[in-house]
Amino acid sequence: MLPAPKTDALSLADVLRSCLESLSGSPNRLGLGATDNAVVVLIDGLGADALKARAGHARTLASRMTARSVIESGFPTTTASALATLTTGVLAGENGLVGYSVLDPEHDRVVNQLSGWDDRLDPLTWQRVPTLFQRAAELRYDPIVIGPQRYSDSGFTHAVLRGARYVPAASIADRMQAAAAELRASGSPRLIYVYVPELDSAAHGHGLESVEWVHALETVDQALGDLERSLGKRDGLLVTADHGILDIPPHGHVLLDEASGLLAGIRHIAGEPRCLQLHFEADADADAIVARWRDSEGGRSWVVTRDEAIDAGWFGPVSPEVRPRIGDLLVAARKAIAYYDGRDPDRHGQNMVGQHGSWSPAERRVPLLRFGAFATAPATTVTVTGA
Repeated sequence: MLPAPKTDALSLADVLRSCLESLSGSPNRLGLGATDNAVVVLIDGLGADALKARAGHARTLASRMTARSVIESGFPTTTASALATLTTGVLAGENGLVGYSVLDPEHDRVVNQLSGWDDRLDPLTWQRVPTLFQRAAELRYDPIVIGPQRYSDSGFTHAVLRGARYVPAASIADRMQAAAAELRASGSPRLIYVYVPELDSAAHGHGLESVEWVHALETVDQALGDLERSLGKRDGLLVTADHGILDIPPHGHVLLDEASGLLAGIRHIAGEPRCLQLHFEADADADAIVARWRDSEGGRSWVVTRDEAIDAGWFGPVSPEVRPRIGDLLVAARKAIAYYDGRDPDRHGQNMVGQHGSWSPAERRVPLLRFGAFATAPATTVTVTGA
């Protein structure tokens, strides 16, 4: 049986949109009350399961964990897709960022959606829908993004953060202080988004069980406590994440070039190690490729054709322009494995410990924590089925 999104579940698509609606006092999916300023802090890679397991190192965050504190990331569970969903309010099949790396059909190449932007990939058209920051500006709210300097002018930023004023800040503490300063400033109501990549970096490099990851969690938690204390009575703060992570041991690495015949007929390998998106050669026997992959990998991964994935709602509604970007065949890991092409000299991610991209609860369940004016939600709050 294929995994499928719960159609009634809260997800990242609801977070920034509900904050924007709270500024006008409008009803919203999260049941947020009216507020003067809304802040979203996104902690890259902080899964709900990992936070629960390390709650003693995150007292500020853990203090807000309740039965309604878990939402769905969306699919695939990867930063490019998840952040686009957060900032547009629509799923990957509509906004067009359907993976970590995806096929650029016009140029017959695979493009990294975080760092691979060039003059052949226009962020203003590749990401297909207006952002919620653009909508905020139209409503005369002040949309603000606070993040590391290195991301301020990237193609990805222009794709998913367009319409916002970018405020660079070096450390986690600096970013929370910058958010607090914006809340104290006079002028229009503000929609503020703060990005924290440090926890994700620690997980990739050292794993969830590492001292480095726990230290990063403690640092984030302390800085969030300072931000919470700076909130005014009508300032609302939500803390969430783009995806969770699980550690993949070296013996869980699967080298595709060593598996007999698996790469025959494959023109491009996109996606990421826990969720491959395979594109076939034009003259390949598609049925034979699908059968071969299912025979080899069906016991440890979901091996799904593009049509099957779309019909199951993996990407939400899929626009015709986006459809060719999705692999002809998707291989989404069910067990603690990650796929690599041993012929690739870079072998993206092969030295990473923490990984993500697929459907496991550790990857797809993310926290939604409410502070300030958002801490007490009206009774009409939509609950997450099965969370």
